[in-house]
Amino acid sequence: MDMHARLHQLLQERGWTEYKLSKECGLAQSTIGNIFRRNTVPSIATLEAICNGFGITLSQFFAEQEMVELTPELKDLFESWVVLTPEQKEAAQKMLKAMSHNK
Repeated sequence: MDMHARLHQLLQERGWTEYKLSKECGLAQSTIGNIFRRNTVPSIATLEAICNGFGITLSQFFAEQEMVELTPELKDLFESWVVLTPEQKEAAQKMLKAMSHNK
């Protein structure tokens, strides 16, 4: 998906207009309008402001597939997971599967 298609997708998902996006990201309406009507490629700083307006990261913007939001709870779980040994990870996975009845 190209950048302009992704921007249109995000607007459509939220039911936003270009004006709403400009207000949410703090950019001039003319800046947003130029991106859409003149097919200009925004700078990284502009794209970052747009992503902030949408409430997503640049990684989420460019992701080809659905990304999982890393909530504080998931972040804590992930930080605990990455320090485990392979054996501990395997044991944790077995325990979680047993707890969720997904044997």
